[in-house]
Amino acid sequence: MEYPIGGRDGSGDAMKFMQIIDYKTTRFDDMNAVLDKWVEQTKGKRTVGHAVMGKDRTDSNHYVEIVEFPSYEEAMKNSHLPETDKMFQEMVALCDGMPSFTDLDVVREEQQNAATARRFFHEIAAGGNLNAIDEVFATDYTDHDVANEEDSETGIEVIRRDVTMWRGAFDFTFELDRQVSEGDDVVTLWTMSGKHKGEFMGIPATGEQCTMTGTTIFRFEDGMIKEGWWHFDMLRLMRQIGAV
Repeated sequence: MEYPIGGRDGSGDAMKFMQIIDYKTTRFDDMNAVLDKWVEQTKGKRTVGHAVMGKDRTDSNHYVEIVEFPSYEEAMKNSHLPETDKMFQEMVALCDGMPSFTDLDVVREEQQNAATARRFFHEIAAGGNLNAIDEVFATDYTDHDVANEEDSETGIEVIRRDVTMWRGAFDFTFELDRQVSEGDDVVTLWTMSGKHKGEFMGIPATGEQCTMTGTTIFRFEDGMIKEGWWHFDMLRLMRQIGAV
């Protein structure tokens, strides 16, 4: 299976990629068996992120499959697997005519934005994978943080600096209490819990277990976090470490 050219936005960053496969068959059970065999044979190798298959309500022999990939490049890796080529040949043999393929670059997906926001809290902030910052935040990201003196700061290094500072002061995890996604915005209500292990705003490590609640709004553009607003209970945190 080959895919046409696709897959990057104007900034050169990889975009999520999806393919719609449209076909007719009177042998759906055999088709299903072919797909199940391919899933088993490509375990640990395939790059498909998510797949959904639907049947036409007005034509029981008409099926549409939507297959998602993290990027066009990952789709190509999947395409070049020998198991994929064999599956495609078996699939064509079961179809009434040649299947049609529509290749799409995903330019907006609200649930994907919500998943990216969760990735920040769990993988980057709590998990410490700072390399992922470049995959999640736009290079001209704008930050609005109640803990900073400036009303706003611009640049991806702002996030790298702040995450490094917080991780140096606290050994923490995030509980994401609620998340709402609408349009380009994702709002996350969170609770941070952890041990005060290092200096924070001039306060030496106390070893205290601390809890702080907050709300973060991320605005997305082309799948990347473009702007962020941070509101959290800093007074409560400072009380817990004896600063107030």
